[in-house]
Amino acid sequence: MVDLSVNLAGLEMDNPVVPASGTFGFGREFKDFYDINILGSFSFKGTTKEARFGNPTPRIAECKNGMINAVGLQNPGVHHVIEHELPEMKEYFHKKVIANVSGFSVDDYAYTCALLDKEEQVGILEVNVSCPNVHGGGMSFGTDPKSAAEVTRAVKAVATKPVFIKLSPNVTDIVSIAKACEEAGADGICLINTLLGMRIDIKRRQPVIANKMGGFSGDAVFPVALRMVYQVSKACGIPVMGCGGVSTAKDVIEMMMAGATAVQVGAANLVNPYACKEIIEQLPAECEKLKIDKLSDIIGIA
Repeated sequence: MVDLSVNLAGLEMDNPVVPASGTFGFGREFKDFYDINILGSFSFKGTTKEARFGNPTPRIAECKNGMINAVGLQNPGVHHVIEHELPEMKEYFHKKVIANVSGFSVDDYAYTCALLDKEEQVGILEVNVSCPNVHGGGMSFGTDPKSAAEVTRAVKAVATKPVFIKLSPNVTDIVSIAKACEEAGADGICLINTLLGMRIDIKRRQPVIANKMGGFSGDAVFPVALRMVYQVSKACGIPVMGCGGVSTAKDVIEMMMAGATAVQVGAANLVNPYACKEIIEQLPAECEKLKIDKLSDIIGIA
């Protein structure tokens, strides 16, 4: 019997498979397909201080081996999540969840994280620093080591739960940013978020997405994600959640060999609602083929 369990910054998980934020909502849509309690955990919909309607449509574009989205962090706001989503979630998911948090100022992040940190169901705070800094010229917090560290320190000051910083791949040196977050107190790193991409409708001669550009995800980004997970896990002493283009059990094993303790599945959920279920079911057989008795033994083995 293969042991699939992992320990993610103190959070004991039956397996490393975690649906990524933005692709699983609050789990409600997926619970009718299968018992989502088989998941290691899941990262719920990115939550901000205030409710957000999101970007204008169209905001999704298909492309070879992936998709582009510019949803714009549409969510009901942290107070609605605490008052409605989490109580309802407790009825159908009985494990700790990962709370994905976004913000447009350091105060935004601290405010939202402080509230979610108090919720019993939340096991980990996942802080998305790919958002534009409204007080810093619109540049993403995650593209600058100092800004990423500033957010990390602010969240750690109000949090008792483990804090994972989710980093953008749209940078030249991912390691320096990850190390800055680690030095600022981060308990873990999640990477990667989406790459920046676009599509053009050649008949209309205009961008497909109203926002012109959006986040590129799907199978095509896996090698980039794997490379960054490998680099960061070798350079930092804190756990890494790998994310980006994961769609099979073999991808999960490869990502863990690169250094990931847990592995998030994103765009695959939008193509196949059973993606995570199938990955979890196939993991034991793939491990047996590779003579892996305990999945946690392969973390960073490459």
